[in-house]
Amino acid sequence: MPRPRHYRRVAHLPQATFYKPRGIPLSVLQHIILTVDELEAIRLSNLQGLYQEQAAEQMNVSRQTFGRILESAHKKIADALVNGKALSIEGGVVELDTTAIPEPPHRFRHGHGGLGHQGRGPRRGQ
Repeated sequence: MPRPRHYRRVAHLPQATFYKPRGIPLSVLQHIILTVDELEAIRLSNLQGLYQEQAAEQMNVSRQTFGRILESAHKKIADALVNGKALSIEGGVVELDTTAIPEPPHRFRHGHGGLGHQGRGPRRGQ
């Protein structure tokens, strides 16, 4: 019988939990499940640029465990992108870190899409 996993601490839950290739009906797609802790490992390592030691500490796991989580996440994401599969983010043995300061949802961080008025031609009334 395998040892039970202890909770992996995550600071952010995903805003969107399902991604699929455009133009392919969902009924014909294979899909891959990326766990919430795998997504958190990607966020800490690839998005925030933390070293594995620092990221492992934030997730309350060993550096070796963090490395395995990250490797699994990279393989799943690569499989989905290269082979045109849907990606579902769900599950995992996680606890939400309530001390983390939440980031605002993506649509509010950069105003209206982050581009302002660039590239849209003249504004109405000008």
